[in-house]
Amino acid sequence: MSNSPQYVPYSPQTIQVHTISVQSLSLYNIHSVRITWVNLANTIGIRVVPLNSFQRLLASSRPGITIAQCVFGFVVNRNASGFGPVGEYLFVVDLTSMRLCSYAPGHVSIMGWFQDKVPAPGRVLGTGVPLCPRSTLNRIVDTAKSYNAAFLVGFETEFILLKSTNPIEAVNPHGWNSSRALPSGTKETEVIEEIARGLVGSGIELMMYHSEGAPGQYEIVTGPLPPLEAADALVHTRETITNVATKHGFRATFAPKLHVDYPGSATHTHISVHPIDAKRPSEFQTLSQSPAGTSGDLITPLESVFLAGVLRHLRASCAFTLPLRASYARMHDGIWSGGTWVGWGRDNREVPVRLCVPAASIDPKPATNVPSKNHFEIRCVDGTSSPYLVLASLIGSGLLGIQSQLPLVEQDCATPVVLMTEAEREAVGVTRRMPISWEEARDALAADEAMKGILGGLVEGFLSVGETLDELLHSPTNEAERVQMLVEYY
Repeated sequence: MSNSPQYVPYSPQTIQVHTISVQSLSLYNIHSVRITWVNLANTIGIRVVPLNSFQRLLASSRPGITIAQCVFGFVVNRNASGFGPVGEYLFVVDLTSMRLCSYAPGHVSIMGWFQDKVPAPGRVLGTGVPLCPRSTLNRIVDTAKSYNAAFLVGFETEFILLKSTNPIEAVNPHGWNSSRALPSGTKETEVIEEIARGLVGSGIELMMYHSEGAPGQYEIVTGPLPPLEAADALVHTRETITNVATKHGFRATFAPKLHVDYPGSATHTHISVHPIDAKRPSEFQTLSQSPAGTSGDLITPLESVFLAGVLRHLRASCAFTLPLRASYARMHDGIWSGGTWVGWGRDNREVPVRLCVPAASIDPKPATNVPSKNHFEIRCVDGTSSPYLVLASLIGSGLLGIQSQLPLVEQDCATPVVLMTEAEREAVGVTRRMPISWEEARDALAADEAMKGILGGLVEGFLSVGETLDELLHSPTNEAERVQMLVEYY
C-alpha cells in the first residue's frame, strides 16, 4: 500500500486552514504576539505584546487592545479628513488566525476585528464597525452563504528585490522563469528560499515560486483558502517577503511599475465560486449564460451570474484593486496586464478577468456530473491594495450578480480585445472601457450606489484616505524622489 498523501480536489468543504492554537504556543517557544491589522491605506499595523500580557488579555470576555479611531485614516504621518483624535475602538483578536512568524523567531501574528469599545447608537456591541475592512469582507462572505455560494481564493504575489532604493537598482537583470535569476549561492536565492520555507512553516500552502519579467522580479504563488483566511494569509505572505528581504539588506517592493520597458508587479487574484450544497435546488439552473448562449458549457450558471456581477461593477472595484495613481501605469493594452476593456476570456491574459479551466482528462471514462474546476483570475489587482478591500469589492460585486440573477452580457473573448474591431467587440458584448486613471476609478466608485450599499460605511473613509495618501506620495519635487518614496512605503 502506498504511503504517499492522498490529495482531494480543492473545495470549500475539503480545504483546511493551517493556523496554530493558543494552547500550542509553548511548544513553539513563543514569547511575543504581533497583533496585526491593515488600514484603509493598506498599511500593515502591529503592536507587539509579550506572551504573559497576551494571556492576561485572553481572560477578558472581549480579548483585545484599544486603538484610537483615527487608525483607519492615519496615513504615515498625517490624518485624512474625517479622522480625528477623539474616540477608541477595541481591536478584538481572532484566535483562529494565529500564524508563526518565521522572520521573527519566538513571535506569532494574529488578526482581529475592530469593534466599538462602548455601545454606539444603532450598532450591536461585539460586531465589527463599518470601517473595519476585515469585518466587511466577513459579512459579505456570510451573506453569500444564504445564497448557497462559497468561495476559494488564491494569490500570485509579484515583487521586485532591490539592493538600492536611491538610485533604484535591482538585485539582477534576469527575466521570466530564468534559472539565472535563482543561481545557487547568491544572496537573492537565499532570500527567496528563506521566504519559501517561512511560508510553509507558517502553514501557508506554497504552490511555486519563480522569477518574473522585470529585473529582480519574483513571484510567489500560494494556494486557495476561504476569502477571509486567504486575505490574512496574503498579509502574512507580504510581511514574510519584506522582513526576510530586509534581514538580508534588500528592499522588497510591490510597487506597480518601476521600469517603462519591463512588466509591472501585480497581485493576480484567483477566485472560484462553489455551491455549498450541490444537491440543493438552485435558482440558477434555468438562467442562460449570455443572451445568445454563446458561452456554451464553459461556465456553470452560478459562475455566470457571479461573473456578470464582477464585470458590472469592475470599474468601481478598480478604486480598491488599483488604489494609487501609480497603479495605472499598468493599465494599458498589449502588455499582458489585463487590457483596458471590461471583459473576460478563457486563458486570455489581455482581459481583466481570465477564465482558468482545468486540463482535459485523458481518462477513457471521465467522471460525469463532477463539480466545476474553473476559477477566475482577476488581473487588475496590484500589491499596493488591501486584500480585504479587494475581496470585499470583487466578491461583493459577484454577490450582487447572484442576488439579482444578472445575465452575463459579455461573452468569451478568444482574442485580445485591442485587436478587435468595434463591430467584433460589440458582437461579444465588450463595450465599456476600464478606468485608465486614478481619478476615473474613484469617480466610478463614487457613482456606483449598489457597490457602496454592499460595502457599507467604509467607502467615504476610503476615498478620504486615498486623497491624503496621494498628496503624500506626490509631495516630493521630482520623479526620482517620488519613486523612492513609493518603494519605501510599498
